[in-house]
Amino acid sequence: MTACAIETTAEDDDRDPGAAWPTGFTITANGAYAARLAGGGAALYVERWTLDGPEPYAVPLPLDQPEEPGTQLLPLADGRVLVARRVDGRRNTFSLLYPTGPATGELQLGAVEAPGSEHLVLLPPSPDGICAYALCVGAETSTLWLVAGGAFGPERVAEVPGRCSGGVWLDRTGRMLALDRRLGDGPVKAVAVDLERGGEVTPLLQITEDSDDRLLLADPDSGLLLIRSDAPSPGHDRLGWGVLGSLLPVRFPECLRLDDAAVTPFAVQPGQVLMPESCAVALRIDAAGGSWVGTWQPSARRMGQLAAPVGWLAGAGLWTAGGVLRLPYATPGAPCGLADVEVPPEPEPEPGPVAAAAEEPRVCRPVPLQQAPLTDRRPAG
Repeated sequence: MTACAIETTAEDDDRDPGAAWPTGFTITANGAYAARLAGGGAALYVERWTLDGPEPYAVPLPLDQPEEPGTQLLPLADGRVLVARRVDGRRNTFSLLYPTGPATGELQLGAVEAPGSEHLVLLPPSPDGICAYALCVGAETSTLWLVAGGAFGPERVAEVPGRCSGGVWLDRTGRMLALDRRLGDGPVKAVAVDLERGGEVTPLLQITEDSDDRLLLADPDSGLLLIRSDAPSPGHDRLGWGVLGSLLPVRFPECLRLDDAAVTPFAVQPGQVLMPESCAVALRIDAAGGSWVGTWQPSARRMGQLAAPVGWLAGAGLWTAGGVLRLPYATPGAPCGLADVEVPPEPEPEPGPVAAAAEEPRVCRPVPLQQAPLTDRRPAG
């Protein structure tokens, strides 16, 4: 299963205006667990969801003190929940919560200082389900921290020149991480960071010299990349797709462009090995009237749209390898629900040159990973 729920902070001035809004609901990379802040007002607490059983169920993990609204959460594959809290405006503490009978256990992991104008944000769940990373963003340098899964508390992993945001995993091992980076007053460009080579940085997206090129989602099985860039229309971001390591151009389908709504991908169907055009993509559509769900495949010529379940935790969800879209929701009558949506297959396009021409690329190609190939894997042992 591939899912994404990226958490951001209001302090991130470089955040893509069309990027994923915080859902307050984060799902592990394997789709087994999720976590969110539940409750309301001054009585917020951590709630863990189990998603891989016959029926989803939620376990509250309250402590003696309620959580602050800005508390960040990250579920791990073993069912524990990482909690990141900002203290005194600059110190970020980390702990793991887990159920212990009727009570909540808490394991303190340590703290990271983020002085001055720096701020810290948790990155999306690592594919290995064990490690958790955070990005401390400064004016000229961004520092990557391993905040869970290490031997001695938070560990500095790498320093990346520039102001970084985003965060997308490019492989199944948790080695290759993509970040959206701005150097000085230049454009935003997605780069790849190799965590096994001391944070070595290589270009990932370079559609045009002056374009802002951000990576929103990646599927390691197929190589499908979901991209947001203003290359085809400077000053106006467009949603496009490409293939990791490919020399084929990025495409920006017209069907993903809505005049009166924002379209943001949040999940990609896994298991489509070397078949990026067959991957189903789930999209959040936000307009003045509310939010609903879009579905699309790169081989399609149109985007399907469907109503979300009542109480949908907008922007959260995951695909099964078999093509079922699972959407979490919470209502007073059903505080922990998971709606399975069977998406009908896209009809084959009519043969002929018109259908093919409609999807011709309009700009240059992305730069492949070059010196950081994904064929390298973490050595055994």
